[in-house]
Amino acid sequence: MTKNKSITVITPFFFPEETAIGLYTSQFSAFLVDKGFTVKIITGFPNYPKWEIFESYKNLPSFYSENVNGIEIFRFKQYIPTKINFRARVLMMLSLFFGTLLNLRKIKNSDLVICIVPFTISILPALLLSKIKKSKLWIHIQDFEFDLALDSGIINNNNPLFRILKKGIFSFEKKMLNSANVVSSISFSMLKKIKVKSSHENPYYFPNWVSSEKINPNTYTQHPFLNKSKYTLLYSGNIGEKQDWLLCESLCKLIKNSDEIDIAIVGDGAYAKNLKTNLQRFDFVKFFPPVPFDELSNLLCSANAHFLFQKQEVIDTIMPSKILGMMASARPSLISGNANSEVSKIMEKSNGGYFFTENKAAEIYSCILDLKNNENSNSMGQTAREFATTTFSEQQILNDFYLKIKTLI
Repeated sequence: MTKNKSITVITPFFFPEETAIGLYTSQFSAFLVDKGFTVKIITGFPNYPKWEIFESYKNLPSFYSENVNGIEIFRFKQYIPTKINFRARVLMMLSLFFGTLLNLRKIKNSDLVICIVPFTISILPALLLSKIKKSKLWIHIQDFEFDLALDSGIINNNNPLFRILKKGIFSFEKKMLNSANVVSSISFSMLKKIKVKSSHENPYYFPNWVSSEKINPNTYTQHPFLNKSKYTLLYSGNIGEKQDWLLCESLCKLIKNSDEIDIAIVGDGAYAKNLKTNLQRFDFVKFFPPVPFDELSNLLCSANAHFLFQKQEVIDTIMPSKILGMMASARPSLISGNANSEVSKIMEKSNGGYFFTENKAAEIYSCILDLKNNENSNSMGQTAREFATTTFSEQQILNDFYLKIKTLI
């Protein structure tokens, strides 16, 4: 009987963080509780995407436990840097690693340990717990964080010190991946990368999902952030160095006041301050803070189109989950990136917008004007929604996840 089975999830992000890893981990944990499992979470203090501990948690002790909707959560107040760079990120990871190790002793029993990765080092305490409790280990990769740092230029790959570090990290990563009973990830290109990095020949496909009810263009109300009288392009999500903000700036230089176009950027992140400085001269660019998840449908569906500009170097290290909400809103998307990326394939299959493989702002600008003046853009958005809500159905993906767990414990 599953009601006696216990699952421990080790993750850097969790409720009340309502975006990206925190959102999906919270949702699948709640799903497992509904299925009768006992779920315990080992995590840090909520801070994403602002890189600042949430106000309601700031004055709590460094080790803090709480119970939310039947899920027991063990937290450690990790170091959060004020200046975000590679060194600061490493210190944050080490801080959370230390707190996670100490919180392991609070887990009395566990039949399955699920480790959510973007941070490879977090696999080590998960492996330790699985050995102590004689439980199965599942590693789920949301981001290849180190690969992404190399691809996006956060780390200088030409530095001799980093070359040595790179070899050691990849060797450690391989050993950690090979220790797991199951390794999963969110895209087919990332599964291929797992096969290269480890001895797992059949990693499990566990993509992020979208709900046709939670993002619903048929029930939304106009969000106050967006001006209904303007044609609005929306970016909603983390503002980081994974995105190609130079391309965004080049596009802004082409937009005229007579176009009656607004660009709304909703979110926060490590690059937010720099981006606001770089784009402050454009009156039509508006910045807003992240919205709660229960406002997300209104926000996404209030836009006329969405945009996401990715760096060309980023191919198989990440799969931005935000595109699922963009597509489910029944609005067309303008996305740039590498032609061999997973997002490129999704855009091709869905026919739900435009994908640009070259950083040509003029081409993107022309497509925006076409969408603005073309009533057929509504049908493109509907096609995108149908593809996203069918291919990435929340119910189907989580039910398959449940059946996979049942084969393990």
